[in-house]
Amino acid sequence: MDRIIYTAMNGAQRLLEQQSAVSNNLANINTTGFREQLAIQRAVPLQGGALFPTRVSTATVTPGTKNEQGALAETGHALDVAIRGDGWFAIQTPTGEAYTRAGDFSVDANNMLVTKQGFPVLSADGGPVELPDRGSVTFSTDGQISALGAGDNPRDIQIMGQLKLVNPDMAEMVRGDDGWFRLANGAVAQPDDQVSIASGFVEKSNVNPAEAMVAMINNTRRFEMQMKVISDASTREEKANSILSTNG
Repeated sequence: MDRIIYTAMNGAQRLLEQQSAVSNNLANINTTGFREQLAIQRAVPLQGGALFPTRVSTATVTPGTKNEQGALAETGHALDVAIRGDGWFAIQTPTGEAYTRAGDFSVDANNMLVTKQGFPVLSADGGPVELPDRGSVTFSTDGQISALGAGDNPRDIQIMGQLKLVNPDMAEMVRGDDGWFRLANGAVAQPDDQVSIASGFVEKSNVNPAEAMVAMINNTRRFEMQMKVISDASTREEKANSILSTNG
């Protein structure tokens, strides 16, 4: 009897963990550049020595990321840029260089180009990008940054640098707990001049709302089935104990 409860309990726990990943995906449907998180279950050995030689447990892991391009939405905002196809923007976080598809940038109080969270966007030479005060900024398709200061003659447009655009193999990248992507070995990705961007656009989340909702409903039903198995097993055990008690 305990084996039925043990199996159903493991199933219910894994479904709750998978539901957590689905919920996170749904919560980020409107997050610029978000990549859908994929959850799978895998078998893990039990730590019990010779007491449990034939039993295994399961665990939910989220090793994968759906890397399909999200839809590009035109905003017309000069500091919005989106990557066409494969590639990532490089940014500087408190824990080192990281990579994102979110290109809804802004300028902070120090005239630095930053992410929505305030982290510096990196140039191809690995440094932050400084822009002229109240200047107008344009991005070319290869990430080159041009700026014109407020009141300057259009002929005085300046090349401010180039965005650091990288394109490492997805198998080498991991999503951190902070949501940013990094190379699994801790190294820094090298710029890739084949990465192309679109100015005045942002990339939407690549989560499919309909698929995520269906997954959530399926997980809920499967969880209820696991709980029903636990309930039935408990009822049968109570009846068996009652019969044995009466016969005793």
